[in-house]
Amino acid sequence: MMNEENGSSSSSSSSLVSDDGGDIENLDLLDGRRRTCSQPLLSKRKNTTSQIAIVGSNLCSIESLDYEMFENEIFRQDWRSAKKVQVFQYVVLKWAFALLIGIVTGLVGFFNNIAVENIAGFKLLLTTALMSDKKYYKAFAAYAAINVALAAAAAALCAFIAPAAAGSGIPEVKAYLNGVDAHSILAPSTLFVKIFGSILGVSAGFVVGKEGPMVHTGACIASFLGQGGSRKYHLTWSWLRYFKNDCDRRDLITCGAAAGVAAAFRAPVGGVLFALEEAASWWRSALLWRTFFTTAVVAIVLRGFIQYCTTGNCGLFGEGGLIMYDVSAAGATYSGPDILAVLFLGTVGGILGSIYNYFVNKVIRTYSIIHEKGAAPKILLVITIALLTSCLSYGLPWFAECQPCPTDESVSCPTVGKSGNYKSFNCPSGYYNDLASLFLNTNDDAIRNLFSTSTKKEFHISSLFIFFAAIYCLGIITYGIAIPSGLFIPVILAGACYGRLVGRLFESISTLDTGLFALLGAASFLGGTMRMTVSLCIILLELTNDLLLLPLVMLVLLISKTVADNFNKGIYDQIVKIKGLPYLEAHAEPYMRQLVTADVATGPLVTFSGIEKVGRILDALRTTGHNGFPVIDEPPFSDAPELCGLVLRSHLLILLKGKVFSRERVVCEEEILGRFAAFNFAKAGSGKGIKVEDLDIEEEEMDMYVDLHPITNASPYTVVETMSLAKAAILFRQLGLRHLCLVPKSQGVSCSPPLPWSLFLCSLVQVKQAIRPPIVGILTRHDFMPEHILGLYPHIKAHKS
Repeated sequence: MMNEENGSSSSSSSSLVSDDGGDIENLDLLDGRRRTCSQPLLSKRKNTTSQIAIVGSNLCSIESLDYEMFENEIFRQDWRSAKKVQVFQYVVLKWAFALLIGIVTGLVGFFNNIAVENIAGFKLLLTTALMSDKKYYKAFAAYAAINVALAAAAAALCAFIAPAAAGSGIPEVKAYLNGVDAHSILAPSTLFVKIFGSILGVSAGFVVGKEGPMVHTGACIASFLGQGGSRKYHLTWSWLRYFKNDCDRRDLITCGAAAGVAAAFRAPVGGVLFALEEAASWWRSALLWRTFFTTAVVAIVLRGFIQYCTTGNCGLFGEGGLIMYDVSAAGATYSGPDILAVLFLGTVGGILGSIYNYFVNKVIRTYSIIHEKGAAPKILLVITIALLTSCLSYGLPWFAECQPCPTDESVSCPTVGKSGNYKSFNCPSGYYNDLASLFLNTNDDAIRNLFSTSTKKEFHISSLFIFFAAIYCLGIITYGIAIPSGLFIPVILAGACYGRLVGRLFESISTLDTGLFALLGAASFLGGTMRMTVSLCIILLELTNDLLLLPLVMLVLLISKTVADNFNKGIYDQIVKIKGLPYLEAHAEPYMRQLVTADVATGPLVTFSGIEKVGRILDALRTTGHNGFPVIDEPPFSDAPELCGLVLRSHLLILLKGKVFSRERVVCEEEILGRFAAFNFAKAGSGKGIKVEDLDIEEEEMDMYVDLHPITNASPYTVVETMSLAKAAILFRQLGLRHLCLVPKSQGVSCSPPLPWSLFLCSLVQVKQAIRPPIVGILTRHDFMPEHILGLYPHIKAHKS
């Protein structure tokens, strides 16, 4: 608990707690290097006067976002003077941005699909052509060389241009919407690498998907538009000043994330539900409408271009239309034995999913050691995994027996010159290699083959075992390398193979088609790894166009999630923790009920007076990295010391740069209001705001005064110091706060122990130091982190209920 020195609060007595502070271990977004932000303050400290101390502050490079609407006098004046036409422009712009995000994300999604299909298609056609000429070694050399070249290019983009583009990107977007502003996760360079790195990585044959990166891509597009472009790349638009705040950007990025899912899976409703269930930490009905509108635009854009591609103008792309894996042809009738098979499928899928998460966690931590050594080891690791994947994809089909082609004349067997279920590989005419039909295809086509209905005997049980083991292991060791890589497709691919395998094993008692078993297997794996239910259910139904299977998909998702939750957390939650992102959960930890807010507020606390010396403000900004300063009014500006509000670091820098100073300690509110407008305090994009180094303060100006009242948030959220920490944590997250001020329960003297003689002494000692200040601390995101709390109180059991 913070121990405040007795006495009235003055401009030199003090407090400042950083919103950037945190006793967590921060992790580099790409390579997992652990950096300790700061150690917990294990002892109580007293404030000192006439100096600004930073001992015990929780400093960390990861900042929080200002989702709270900042109500200072400048912003109030802007709201009062707003005309109806400006309000109308603001509303129209919101919907125009939703339209624009949908169009651009749809175009990018289409471009990704057409690029992957054509690049990978060229590689596979070349390999098949060489094999048909019996040039097996040349075929492997060409296949492996193209894979390695594509993989090295993707890794180089990540290593040298945008390290934050590596991985799925969903955990970072999820953390951003929770209020975490990690470096460069939504930068234009990240967007560029995410698009082209994902195309190269998927085309290289890795067991990764482009669907996860599409969520990150949609968020980057929304961020780029929402911040008015990029000053670094000379692409800015001043008329987008309405969105120069974190609150509006959060809404746009939520729309972008939903649009990314819609573009990746061609599932507009699933995109909305994904944003609601998994990505967003804050939601409202107005945002629901705009998100739904955005995903609808994505669906229309994709539909138009896919219709154009069916005429053969897009190379190898164009198969499938909006429904990627149509299984509606199979009859979805089921009975008691089928339900038993589904229960088994969900239970085992949950166990396998939790094991998958466990090993992915270990692999990411292991790769971090390699990534610490620089760009060259990162690229070398990617090349190694590419060679391993190429060897397995080309080598394992040699162990499969050739299967006779089906007698159905409606199918082309063997498949030549296009994707399909029947690859001849090394087999004679009239035969096909079922394992090659899975390995020597794009991941999307392999899933389509596994989901195919009325083809019960198409894949031999031994081939399904081999393919499942290979994909399961390759998916684990591939995620974490320095390329944009999604988890959806590897999990769906492994789950579909597992489901089809279970269907073959239960074929004697079950009447369900093996293609439907593959769908249910994919659902069980997704539930076991990602722990989502509603959004995954709708995405799978939109993917497969089979509404009749809804009850079974719901059942298998609920079972697999319930089983897997007994072992570990969802994969995205684990990655958020590995990366050291201070994510606030929707629920408070049980041990928080044992503490009050004052128990975790570490000091010292630095406050400013309502009219403060320029030199002292500048000293505080230079010697600390904090972002929120309490402002206290004292006599003669108030009858007694009172909390005036909270002022942000960024606003102080802008005010000091404007140099509206006075030689006397007087109110200068009118002059400041006439000099500055709300737009001057709008948040700069991509971290391009004013820094302390940019200030040019003369020596004689250091002793002058500046009025902080016009830029002070006069209505900050405050709680009493005795509030339960659990209750405060829920309040902090639900309101999207950056700072939460702690006020004393009483400003009188605290006499302890309450013995008669001590009460008598307290009544006699009427000194100035006996009055407590109007604010006793500030809670920020990092004060609610388990690492910080358990560091202060190691005796508390983390899971005590």
